[in-house]
Amino acid sequence: MGHRLLKVNESIKEVLSAAISGEMKDPRIGFVTVTGVETSPDLRHARVFVSVLGTNRAREASLAGLRSSHGYLQARVATAVRMKRTPLLEFVYDETTDKAMRLERLLKRYEGELTSAEQPETDGGDEVLP
Repeated sequence: MGHRLLKVNESIKEVLSAAISGEMKDPRIGFVTVTGVETSPDLRHARVFVSVLGTNRAREASLAGLRSSHGYLQARVATAVRMKRTPLLEFVYDETTDKAMRLERLLKRYEGELTSAEQPETDGGDEVLP
């Protein structure tokens, strides 16, 4: 990915983060964090990855709110990022946090199984283990 494309992605991320956290009035949009933006090489499309705090219902409501506010957010990007053509925004739920939490739960469960299956050694006494 080229340096210019990285700068465009970061600029769009900053503009959308500020707009969503401070300017959006839609009650469906909960605690949303823009985690990343991937713009196509021709700058026509941009996938905006978002993380939503809450239940699956809150996530779906927030994504619906973002999609319905598409025009407003598109205009904010167009005015803030000086480009010949503004990319068409597509909002996608970022599953990275969910996957990380699941992995952490699995690791804790695995560690718990190991510690319960292992026999504790002596307390440092003179007892000889077979």
